[in-house]
Amino acid sequence: MQSHLQPRSIQVHPSDNVAIVVNEGGLLAGSRFASGLVLREAVPEAHKVALVTIPKGAAVIRYGVTIGYAREEIASGSWVHEGILNLPEAPALDQIPLPSTVSSPPDRLDGFTFEGYVNDDGTVGTKNILGISTTVQCVSATVEYAVKKIKADLLPRYPNVDDVIAITHLYGCGVAIDAPGAEIPIRTLRNLSLNPNLGGEPLVVSLGCEKLQPSRMLPNATLPVLSSQPYVVRLQDDEHHSFGDMVEAIMKMAEVRLKHLNQRRRTTRPASDLVVGLQCGGSDAFSGVTANPAVGYAADLLVRAGATVMFSEVTEVRDAIHLLTARAASPEVAHGLIREMQWYDSYLARGGADRSANPTPGNKSGGLANIVEKALGSIAKSGTSPINGVFGPGERVTSKGLVFAATPASDFVCGTLQLAASMNMHVFTTGRGTPYGLAMAPVIKVSSRTALADRWSDLIDIDAGTIATGQATIQQVGEAIFQFILDVASGRKQTCADHWGLHNEFALFNPAPIT
Repeated sequence: MQSHLQPRSIQVHPSDNVAIVVNEGGLLAGSRFASGLVLREAVPEAHKVALVTIPKGAAVIRYGVTIGYAREEIASGSWVHEGILNLPEAPALDQIPLPSTVSSPPDRLDGFTFEGYVNDDGTVGTKNILGISTTVQCVSATVEYAVKKIKADLLPRYPNVDDVIAITHLYGCGVAIDAPGAEIPIRTLRNLSLNPNLGGEPLVVSLGCEKLQPSRMLPNATLPVLSSQPYVVRLQDDEHHSFGDMVEAIMKMAEVRLKHLNQRRRTTRPASDLVVGLQCGGSDAFSGVTANPAVGYAADLLVRAGATVMFSEVTEVRDAIHLLTARAASPEVAHGLIREMQWYDSYLARGGADRSANPTPGNKSGGLANIVEKALGSIAKSGTSPINGVFGPGERVTSKGLVFAATPASDFVCGTLQLAASMNMHVFTTGRGTPYGLAMAPVIKVSSRTALADRWSDLIDIDAGTIATGQATIQQVGEAIFQFILDVASGRKQTCADHWGLHNEFALFNPAPIT
């Protein structure tokens, strides 16, 4: 604990009766703030202190919203944590007010561009990658072996291609393929293959006997450009007499696609061609006052520039859904938000869980008392723009502006589903730190604390902790994030995750039963 520095705290809203401790390492009992408040006990960094005495049963307020109820009286200057709070009920979905009018779009922001790769379907990539999809887990090891050989033997001949990746997963024939919810992983795999950063050159490796046949994963209607050329390698086909034959067949088809991809060049495109996914992981109590609001400011700039910006993580917006429906561009969008919350409530109930299972031990160590507090900080990433659309898990996003793409909050499942939704850029905020990364799209990492940015200087791209210390404003950091997105999308700058090749596995969301 540090007691020799001037004690500092952040009170988000004037009505808040708690504030978070800013000092790195926390503060000792007896520490006195400039307001005259004295700590009755030691309070860790990012954790809450009671600004006034809070009676038993009274609301504990942060962000101007009730985040819990005091189990016992909490004296002024006391540490306010999960152990002394009762969790509020989630907002009742059948009582949420809906907008009665259509929201006006924000003022346009013209003149911002990036250098991207134009695809035949009109989408634009920020990378130029060959993706090799798989229909079943059985072929994953073979595809990964082939990708290693492609990278070693073929890729050096095609310098304009950024990478070759295997879209592997754990989906197998045990899944009940026609059960409710089974369409989610299928459309996710389909839309991953069609991600703008893959250039419209899909290649599918199939075993042959699996339930998820290539024709079901990628129907001809989704691939008009490939209707006259083969794009599937079936390992069980009679012509393959050995493992070597299988690998050779994959490499032969891969080289055809590498030749096409190598002819592509970056061209100047409007910022409206960006599809930016927003996510947080390893969050702490600073996330909702530094990194997420700064990303929200950048999101508003992107929306004004005509881009598509998606936020997700159902359980991390569920407790703030009433604040989001108020921003819906139309009553239909508000109904869509409620529909996705209802679906997920039912999904969790079937598993004997609820949204309170979300916060991790790290979230709590970082000062987040419960899912309500976490959700209020999480939605700050969405900025202030009207919400223009709602899409289910694995669906391809087709709306411009700010949209909600429903996903679980799990980092890798969310990232995978956002890629399926057509994300070509990713912004990821973190308070506790994570080496998370994706191969298919650049991941810009934003830290909520300067201490993390300093300690992990080769993993964090932008430090938003300067907002907490008063060295920068939300606007300044938000503008820096916006510009960094344009630079990375253009290939002018590289993210730390891409520099180190930190690319996590794809993680499908499959709520269907396995037989």
